[in-house]
Amino acid sequence: MDLVTSERRYFGEFKKGLIAGVSIAIGYVPIALTFGLLAKTTGLSFWMAVSMSVIVYAGASQYMSLSLIAFGTGVIEIILTTLIVNIRHFLMSASLQERVADDRIIVKAAYSFGLTDESFSVVATSKEKLSTGYVVGVFFIAYASWVIFTAIGYVFGAALPETLQEGMTVALYAMFIGLLVPALKGSVKVFFLAVTAGAFNTILTMNEILSTGWSIVTATLLSAFLIELVVYLREKRGKHQNGK
Repeated sequence: MDLVTSERRYFGEFKKGLIAGVSIAIGYVPIALTFGLLAKTTGLSFWMAVSMSVIVYAGASQYMSLSLIAFGTGVIEIILTTLIVNIRHFLMSASLQERVADDRIIVKAAYSFGLTDESFSVVATSKEKLSTGYVVGVFFIAYASWVIFTAIGYVFGAALPETLQEGMTVALYAMFIGLLVPALKGSVKVFFLAVTAGAFNTILTMNEILSTGWSIVTATLLSAFLIELVVYLREKRGKHQNGK
């Protein structure tokens, strides 16, 4: 295959990816707008807010970071908290690796930055072997939407009255509830994980045992360990009873 044909094929797949990713881009509009607005009310500058979307590009983690920043949490706690929240991406990346056509490692490393829950769901549903151009197209349009509408949301937020800007901080909690409820409906395990983590965090925070950031990190790890231990013991008990 000559270079011209190869390039045409790549851009053809890229266009298919753009089309497939339009639904993600549209879905990101209200969330990115809200993030930009809340970043303004939290005290971030325009370039700080946009840079977070450009460099971090992780919706739930960015919202969580705003909440931690508002509490005056340290950098290390924020990094650890967002790492725990996004650790699922290791599994998604491993799964995607088996679906995408072979390419140079530097190319895969570059487009893996665009992996999100939504983009993964789109590319993972394809029954065919995924080309690099297609994956890049899906990731690119979603990424562009997130960054552009973060900036628009910040500018729009700056035009709002100061009282309304301060009241918009409530949207942070509404956003987290909106992310949590669908997961709770689909899994009893997630429900107990959320309740246990909340209980641990309340105990650690109210008794001033740890700072806000470290209490979130500790509560998340403790609840995950406890719930997984309970699940393991129940499964082991069930196997033991079935073996009798």
